[in-house]
Amino acid sequence: MSVNIKPLSDRVLVEPAAAETTTASGIIIPDTAKEKPQKGIVVAVGNGKKDYTMTVKVGDTVLYGKYAGTELKLEGKDYLIMREDDILAIV
Repeated sequence: MSVNIKPLSDRVLVEPAAAETTTASGIIIPDTAKEKPQKGIVVAVGNGKKDYTMTVKVGDTVLYGKYAGTELKLEGKDYLIMREDDILAIV
């Protein structure tokens, strides 16, 4: 999971988990009805701010807000870059 990007300050690069394709009862969800995932894996972490160390580390599975971060495409994969404050929990 090596990426040639280093987030600055308190930013984190997250690879979103794949969207659910079926419900718990087995119903297939069409692409137009899929919800944006709110869970992902941390791929890269910045150095933090002055007097503040980063809590998350590379490889952590995190939960984040529905509209958190900025979407970007790198080497054919989708990623989100967001501030550590936008991360709600480590799973």
